[in-house]
Amino acid sequence: MVKIYGIPNCDTVRKAVKWLEAEGIEHEFIDYRKNPLDRSTLEAWDQAIGWEKLLNKRSTAWRPLDQHVKDNIDRESAIDLMKDKVTLIKRPVLVTDSEVHLSFKPEQYQSIFS
Repeated sequence: MVKIYGIPNCDTVRKAVKWLEAEGIEHEFIDYRKNPLDRSTLEAWDQAIGWEKLLNKRSTAWRPLDQHVKDNIDRESAIDLMKDKVTLIKRPVLVTDSEVHLSFKPEQYQSIFS
């Protein structure tokens, strides 16, 4: 089964869920504010798509971080930050049986499920 991770008040997450529903694709929505992610999940996503893409530096949670933290970000610290502040994860994250996908565009999802 397809899993889609995000937060329910995110417009992009809502569009992705709506698209899946319209296409009749069975899915499970996981609100990672209510269901915290474990480190192994974030590490698996890092292996699939890279922490650099996963980390949302445009997030409102990124801006107030200490400049030293921002200047010295690496894989380990990024994963720790995303685990502690889930809004630093770009969304949605779509997980199929064999792949991890980031963000949502209708044409992107169309190619994933065609």
